[in-house]
Amino acid sequence: MALEDICSFKDKPLQRWFPLSALETDYHNLELESLKTTQINSGIPQHIFMPPFPPTNLFISRSTSRSAPSNYSPTVERPFPLTHGTTTLGFVFQGGVIAAADTRASAGGLVACPAVHKITPIHSHLVVTSSGSGADCMLWERILIREIRLYELRHKRRLSIRGSAKLLSCMLHPFKGTNVCVALTLCGWDKEGGSFGMAHNLDNPSLPADVNPSSQSSGPKVIYVCSDGARLQGDIISVGSGSPYAYGVLDGGLSWSLSKEEAISLAREAVFRATHRDAYSGNNVDLFHVTSQGWIQRPREDLKEEYYRDMERKSKHRRGEKRNDTMESS
Repeated sequence: MALEDICSFKDKPLQRWFPLSALETDYHNLELESLKTTQINSGIPQHIFMPPFPPTNLFISRSTSRSAPSNYSPTVERPFPLTHGTTTLGFVFQGGVIAAADTRASAGGLVACPAVHKITPIHSHLVVTSSGSGADCMLWERILIREIRLYELRHKRRLSIRGSAKLLSCMLHPFKGTNVCVALTLCGWDKEGGSFGMAHNLDNPSLPADVNPSSQSSGPKVIYVCSDGARLQGDIISVGSGSPYAYGVLDGGLSWSLSKEEAISLAREAVFRATHRDAYSGNNVDLFHVTSQGWIQRPREDLKEEYYRDMERKSKHRRGEKRNDTMESS
């Protein structure tokens, strides 16, 4: 085909095939395997092809090797470091998953944009919070959306949250050590797959035919994926320059038995406290609630109003203490 000629697939052998089951488990089996097909999926290969990435130094030298002078340096140092800052968080409770983030995009001491969207819906049961370089995060979020959609079209089933995190980690790992700066937190809900998982069971001899692998890990998930390929799963994850302040609030008030209103209030409070102490975070708070029915986005709230409400609560508390002191003294 023309696409094979352009990509030189006829000249170079395919190097790495990831089995479908590898994305659903934590086992890393990157050996060459033969393609498997079933009658259920009309002969579609039950594998995902990961194209071989060239060495990262080729990305730099390829554009400068032909026309650049001999004394030209391919990398240009910035006159001052453009540090990035943000506050994003996600945690699990009995009502689902809460994902929250501020809306300030910073570049050093400059507030580049006060109203960015740091939480991106991937599909109906998965949202991603982003921190790092804005351009890199946008690019890899779009790549993840594309790959998950292609997976669903090819295999007639949706990739699980853990599988999505593993796929993203495998795609980001070749860029370890480069200037790519991406830190994404996947917050979602794995539904019980029903008949969607039966084709996968036929190709996975380690599971009985009547056991659905997605049902074993269904429920809320929060998984962190970094640009160096790291992948961590937990009940509470906060990323960004304001994360230490957010952790301080979440560790003191988070419990599994929280109601929906209490969980939303806790997430809002954590982002507010982080933005109050962290200069790189601020402006507004975006909040998503993911359940078995899908994600729900709450209206964006101005953190300035939360600050005024907090000051009013403190003033009322002080007045109450003074009133009690005067009554005791009298």
